[in-house]
Amino acid sequence: PDRTTIMNFRHLLEQHQLARQLFKTINRWLAEAGVMMTQGTLVDATIIEAPSSTKNKEQQRDPEMHQTKKGNQWHFGMKAHIGVDAKSGLTHSLVTTAANEHDLNQLGNLLHGEEQFVSADAGYQGAPQREELAEVDVDWL
Repeated sequence: PDRTTIMNFRHLLEQHQLARQLFKTINRWLAEAGVMMTQGTLVDATIIEAPSSTKNKEQQRDPEMHQTKKGNQWHFGMKAHIGVDAKSGLTHSLVTTAANEHDLNQLGNLLHGEEQFVSADAGYQGAPQREELAEVDVDWL
């Protein structure tokens, strides 16, 4: 395959809204095979850089992309919020947002509901006090 094959496949999945369904099906197969456990989830978010230039056909930036400051450096792009099975390291949930979305806002979408513990970095401090997470009965590590 050439360098665009995977990208074209991804666009085809998005066009027909099949990506999430495929992701859930694969995760179900992994759980049924005993590869993916459900006791714990590791969560994190990462910035996916995008060109901030307006030198393109539309003469504008992508409206879904935004800038954010991390440390002393500005970044433009999107953010991938990821939930990973603590035992196997396999990704079980993924949410993409604009880069300026706070990590904590997507935490509920990264949990599958069966975990006994959640491990996260400092970006998720205050999770147990969030109203939308009040019913989540886990150990926050």
